[in-house]
Amino acid sequence: MLKVGIVGCGKIADEHARQIRRVPGSELVAFYDAEPLMARQMQDRFPGKAFDDLNRLLSDARPDVVHITTPPQSHFATAMRCLDAGCHVFIEKPFTLDTFEATKLIGTANERRLKVGVDHNYQFTVPAMRMRALVEQGYLGGPPVHIESYYSYDLSDPSYAKAFLGDTSHWVRALPGGLLQNIISHGICRIAEYLKSDSPEVTAQGFTSPLLKSLGEAHLVDELRVLVRDDSTTAYFTFSSQMRPQSAQLRLFGPRNGLLLDDNHHTLIKLDGTKYKSYLENFIPPAKLSYQLIANSIANVRQFVTGRLNMNEGMRELIDRFYQSIALDRPLPISYREILLTSRIMDSILLQLNRADHLREPEPRVECLR
Repeated sequence: MLKVGIVGCGKIADEHARQIRRVPGSELVAFYDAEPLMARQMQDRFPGKAFDDLNRLLSDARPDVVHITTPPQSHFATAMRCLDAGCHVFIEKPFTLDTFEATKLIGTANERRLKVGVDHNYQFTVPAMRMRALVEQGYLGGPPVHIESYYSYDLSDPSYAKAFLGDTSHWVRALPGGLLQNIISHGICRIAEYLKSDSPEVTAQGFTSPLLKSLGEAHLVDELRVLVRDDSTTAYFTFSSQMRPQSAQLRLFGPRNGLLLDDNHHTLIKLDGTKYKSYLENFIPPAKLSYQLIANSIANVRQFVTGRLNMNEGMRELIDRFYQSIALDRPLPISYREILLTSRIMDSILLQLNRADHLREPEPRVECLR
């Protein structure tokens, strides 16, 4: 039985607690938050003891695994304290603030023969695991030639946007990469999984949407377009708060066939690369797509009726596999290479956006420099 503690008792911690309780062989034993009331309230909702000091949680509860669900600024320092106490660590995304912290954290875990993981839960939904299996079976006809990853975040509700923008002390604003740094790893990690190079070329462009500008926000970047390229594969990543319909998709295109994963609709579609003669191209492919969409819909209904269609099933599956990697000494569900590559791509994106922001000068000064 693995004893589990949670550090950070905000909204996402509740979801971690719910999924931990669904994993066989695990026991939720302790909570800590810098605001003691938050830990006590979580104690009222879930089994386990609230602590007002992290060191006391580590020494008294002696958890085998600690989930860190604090703001990203504290991930590295908190994880290091847990590793020093002999605990395995599972960290809410983003893993750390940068690759330097990620490398040091992973190195420390290896030195202590402990394991660290990150909550890239979208990689472990049922459709995502089916996609991975098809790729491994060779359905694409080889490695992906091109990848497209989309991730949307809804800032279109003016009341929500004004509340977020009006809170100058919000922890998201203190992140070096702002809103993007807190969110985009969900889409970037999916590209990283299928890249062969550890140092791909990254070209990024970000901007503030007209909606946010109309609400008085001139610096928060909520629209991002990225091109990633290595020797054999190109990839596009799109993050948007404005595009509709909202999208959480991954598209893989191989030498022979393609795959389309849609998390919002819990579907996986095979994209047949066969070229049909004459007008058959107008009849057969649409019929095949229609059949697959209907089959996905029926499967989703069956899972819903039987209680297996859970919005956070990916998190439960990922946590379960992380715990199994500890208890049974199996490989990690998300490799350290993949975690570090995701971090490197994010570092490159944020560095380019920061440089672009610093290069923006008032027009008169630009004229003087020419």
